[in-house]
Amino acid sequence: MNKRILSFLTIVILCLFSSTRPASAADAADLIALSQTKGGLIVHLGCKDASLTAALRAGDQYFVHGLDTDAAQLVAARSRLIAQGVYGPVSVDQWDGRNLPYADNLVNLIVADEAANVTESEMLRVLAPEGVALIRRGGQWKKVVKPRPDEMDEWTHYFHGADGNPVADDSIVAPPERLQWIGSPRWSRHHDHMASLTSMVSAGGRLFYILDEGPKVSIQLPSKWRLIGRDAFNGVILWKRQIGQWNTHQYPLKSGPAHLLRRLVAVGERVYVTLGIDAPVTALDAASGKTVLEYKGSDYTREIVVSEGVAFFVADTSRSVLPDWRREDTYVWTNTRKANPGWGWKGTPRRILAYRADSGDLLWEAKAPVAPCSLAADVKRLVFHDGQKLICLDRSNGSVLWESEPTPTGLPVHTNTGPRVLIYKDVVLLAANTGKMSGWSAADGKKLWEQTHRPSGHQSLKDLFVVRGLVWTGAIAGSKNNGAFAGYDPATGKVVQEFGADVKIHWFHHRCYPAKAAGKYLLTARNGTEFIDLTTEHWKPHHWVRGGCIYGVMPCNGMLYAPMDSCGCQMEAKLTGLKALAGGPIQLPEAPANRLQRGPAYGKAAGPPADSADWPTYRHDAARSGASSSVVSVRLKQSWQTKLQGRLSAPTIAAGKVFVASIDTHTLFVLDAQTGRRLWSYTTGGRIDSPPTYYKGLVLFGSADGYVYALQAAAGALAWRFRAAGVDRRMMAWEQLESAWPVHGSVLVREGVLYC
Repeated sequence: MNKRILSFLTIVILCLFSSTRPASAADAADLIALSQTKGGLIVHLGCKDASLTAALRAGDQYFVHGLDTDAAQLVAARSRLIAQGVYGPVSVDQWDGRNLPYADNLVNLIVADEAANVTESEMLRVLAPEGVALIRRGGQWKKVVKPRPDEMDEWTHYFHGADGNPVADDSIVAPPERLQWIGSPRWSRHHDHMASLTSMVSAGGRLFYILDEGPKVSIQLPSKWRLIGRDAFNGVILWKRQIGQWNTHQYPLKSGPAHLLRRLVAVGERVYVTLGIDAPVTALDAASGKTVLEYKGSDYTREIVVSEGVAFFVADTSRSVLPDWRREDTYVWTNTRKANPGWGWKGTPRRILAYRADSGDLLWEAKAPVAPCSLAADVKRLVFHDGQKLICLDRSNGSVLWESEPTPTGLPVHTNTGPRVLIYKDVVLLAANTGKMSGWSAADGKKLWEQTHRPSGHQSLKDLFVVRGLVWTGAIAGSKNNGAFAGYDPATGKVVQEFGADVKIHWFHHRCYPAKAAGKYLLTARNGTEFIDLTTEHWKPHHWVRGGCIYGVMPCNGMLYAPMDSCGCQMEAKLTGLKALAGGPIQLPEAPANRLQRGPAYGKAAGPPADSADWPTYRHDAARSGASSSVVSVRLKQSWQTKLQGRLSAPTIAAGKVFVASIDTHTLFVLDAQTGRRLWSYTTGGRIDSPPTYYKGLVLFGSADGYVYALQAAAGALAWRFRAAGVDRRMMAWEQLESAWPVHGSVLVREGVLYC
């Protein structure tokens, strides 16, 4: 954060209200209203008894984390939150009073009470763009707003914007070096059927996508399509809306349908979507997901483009037949080969509808064959391909301005693709799946040039983009291609820049989605996600990051978003889940010289070792054998039952006690093995994902807060905790706050040494 911005922020600090008493739960609603925060991650500094901390979670769209320097007060605060049944979405932890334990650009709202000594520059580091800090000093609350950098872009349509050019004007996007956040689910539903995520866009610091949340245990089970809104900088889920009938999730792999990519647009505080395969377009409030208006007469809409306050829809005249598709063959690729042409677009006429985006008033309607994924708009015109030629309409009234000479794409247009059309200044660019790409005058439709369209994509839309003033295409589709890229002058088609791959890549088939671009980088999908620097002509491959099938990745908000998938590509290395990845340098605080914290039971005699009849660690022993020499009767009967809160881990058993973790409430429960009676419990600062290890009277386990804990088995007194994470940095992971270096609950002990 440079000094000029800090000075500006200091000037715009506003005095909100005065109060001589500490903030209380009664102030929560006023604080949220004053901050204008509508969801996301809230941090409360000086949480004390956590009454205000809990009250700041005004709805499910908030995740709240409290910090306090007083360890004893923290224990009481955790007990209070557990008793209220809110621990998990609301949690508290200890800190040093100076260094905020969060990733950069993560937090939406900081509420800092009098006791907080953290500097404003440190608050600005962790605040997300347009995040707010409410700081109480001298009895007054002040508001600081972190501005959104001008170098950071949004991604409002599948092809970035209405013009069809999938390029973000975002110079902060850089080769990924760290996770910003990661969200559920880890996998999409099935490799051999249509992708579970069909579209994703971002606007206003939020992320929106359509996902099948149906069971992964079997693709035969029904789908559960949802439109989901998240905070773009920390991944907190803001809302969900149910999608009605969608395309059948049994549709074969690598068959699209590609037009589903264009069913979702976000501009400003509005989200435009069809809440069903044949449903009319609905505008939703971006913060809440609530319906604002429905565009009457827009039934059967297949694609949405929003430009300069006007919403343009491509709509059929009757219901979609795609949900009627049924599998006829047992071999997966036979289904794909039949579905793509057999259920593709055959040149039938469609409606082009223009509405005022804000009011829903219909401005005009035109009829024409519109090829899938081809409609693009700028401030003067609409351009699309009708299967045979390009057509340009006056965007103000729908009248035809020009038609190009014949340039057929070939019919039917397969369901997994469509002709690529984009508008760049005074030129319309076309790549019509014929192996050729061409430039056309936007003014009169005359052909300016034609070049070979180098092969890209795999069973998907093909690459076509303008980056830094040049049209780029590269030979990257197959194992026989050499990776050479060329940049063409958009007005003449002449090659201006050309270079090959400067790294060795295992050239098996291309990922099944097209490339994107951001700033100076091409983000190709050859082997994962390659960042190709157009300045240095250097390839930087990331085989461990790939996007979702058909959709791909999305670069914006200074990050790279990569959806979940169900593929086996680079299985040994690739990341799972919905990922937001950041690049560029960061500053970390110095790690303390001593990461070991001693508790009241440190160094005291603990207890006996486990005996042969016990089950003292995960899967019984350090070899994880899952076998015991203990004799168990085949005639089993229930001895006791105890109800515990939350999602539970497997148990471990030793010294007459049962140890089990309530994973999402961060709590270890200890029960009497004979009666099931609760003996004691201990709560940490993060999830405990698996049961502890018992060793000579100590209960040893890791937590997602980055620490390893050692407790006395007898009564739960803390012997010690060790911060396995190098520094304390938290991020949102799997819908909770975790250390960037979480520790699994089940640590391994062998010959007196603990491994984690």
